[in-house]
Amino acid sequence: MQLFYTFIMSNLIHILGHKNPDADAICSAIAYEALKHALGETDYVAARCGNSNARIDTILDRFGLPLPKFVGDVTPRIEDIMHSQVYSVTKESTFAEALELIDTHDVRALPVVDADGKVEGSVSIFDLGEAFIPKPKSGREMRRVYASISAIIRSLNAEVLNVIDPDDQEDLYVRVGAMDVRSFGKHHKEEGTPAEDSIIIVGDRWDIQERCIQLGVRLLVITGGLEVDPEVVERAKLKGVSLIVSPYDSASTAWIIRTATHIDRLVDADVKCFLPEDKVSSIKNRVANCNAPLYMVVNEHEELVGVFSKSDLLRPSRKRIALVDHNELAQAVNGADQVQITEIIDHHRLGNVPTDQPILFMNRPVGSTCSIVADLFRSHGLTPEPSIAGVLMSGIISDTLLLNSPTTTPLEGELLEWLSPIAGITSEALAELIFASGSVILSSSPETVIRSDCKVYCEGDLRYSVSQIEELGFDNFWSNVDALEQALCDYCEAESLLFSVLFVTDINTQNSLLVVAGNHELRDAINYPHIKGHDTIFELQGVVSRKKQLIPYLSVILKSVGSPSGV
Repeated sequence: MQLFYTFIMSNLIHILGHKNPDADAICSAIAYEALKHALGETDYVAARCGNSNARIDTILDRFGLPLPKFVGDVTPRIEDIMHSQVYSVTKESTFAEALELIDTHDVRALPVVDADGKVEGSVSIFDLGEAFIPKPKSGREMRRVYASISAIIRSLNAEVLNVIDPDDQEDLYVRVGAMDVRSFGKHHKEEGTPAEDSIIIVGDRWDIQERCIQLGVRLLVITGGLEVDPEVVERAKLKGVSLIVSPYDSASTAWIIRTATHIDRLVDADVKCFLPEDKVSSIKNRVANCNAPLYMVVNEHEELVGVFSKSDLLRPSRKRIALVDHNELAQAVNGADQVQITEIIDHHRLGNVPTDQPILFMNRPVGSTCSIVADLFRSHGLTPEPSIAGVLMSGIISDTLLLNSPTTTPLEGELLEWLSPIAGITSEALAELIFASGSVILSSSPETVIRSDCKVYCEGDLRYSVSQIEELGFDNFWSNVDALEQALCDYCEAESLLFSVLFVTDINTQNSLLVVAGNHELRDAINYPHIKGHDTIFELQGVVSRKKQLIPYLSVILKSVGSPSGV
């Protein structure tokens, strides 16, 4: 068994886009992993914290890349901080065995388990110390040993000459036979410790050895590795006296015998057990007023799988993530505020991600996060693999609507020209493939449409969401408008948001529709024209960018309205 040197942890750094990822979030995570690996940083791994969609699937299928693994929550859990390889003891273990583990591994306590590995309690250095340290006023207790003869033999590594019932656990009393034979035996009567419950330690004093056999002591220990007269051995066998030879001197032998005491009477059965999936934050509260030196982690079968202490709870989380295509905690994977964020690569407005340490934060006013990653490949003099060049193109094309979005910069055009021959496809052909990949409205439920590319924003204490979908025309939207409006209202209420909007963009005309649910004051402040017969739907001519056009507009409305009623 092993203790306290291996953690359940991973050195991986997950690269994560925002919740409800779009093509740029997934593509930039994949491409950034490739860049990091090309630079020798192989601990970075692309991941996602939301579901894929038809557009993302089309892109990945075209370039033969797998969908990144799903990581929906990075909240630190007990399995992240526990020590997973543990030295443990059983109730039959001795003081010596427990103390050796404690001393070797510099720990304060040990789990006590049964034969099936189920937790029975714990034993601490304090428990052992209190039981082992001499108490001069309690001479009888100082000499008491609760052990089996076999445990004493193991502790001493003794030579066995005769042994009777070696595995019986008994209350025995240790004494060194150093007095004159004429007075030997009187103390048994004075202290009420019968000879049959006594362990006598003696050197090569034949007279004391003989007297012990006559009295019928439970165990006679000859010290110093000395040879024992064969006649003494024969008489011990005839009398039923256990006889062993210790390699140590009398003083050392006496101490070692005391360490052969079984620990079962010291086991504290009142231990707190937790599950590996328990959240660290909740466990901190539950053990705040507890002083246990060790807490147990068990599986569904109540078997011990790890241990931790209060100091482990206080250490910073070892989980690490890198954020791409977002920098606001409201949009990040669950638990992002409780783990180490190593870097952020983004092209959106600055959000509210505080960090304990300085990190790499790259935020550029360009058309996509894939633009930044592709430019990093160029700046490092690296040529991406054709599949990576393809996903970089896809992220750029998707986020800029093939360079037609107002977020587009000259950089995107340069990058597409550079990447196209590497990927083996023209920008126009790839754009046609991406935008013809199917209507999210027709392929998904209304609830999924609202959540598929939804971002939550914070303006002070106010929270709102913006869902965006891109369609080839508005026919599919109008065929499902009632169900989509209801799903938007339900989402707004379920997430306790001030308001929620659905931003539907027609790729062909570069115009959009805006569906609003929630606060009426905000809706009334929107000065774009209503769609006739639909008070909650607005026509946004020439508006196609959530980042550069819609979000700044909504921020201005919030500031002009102030704190809306009902907040």
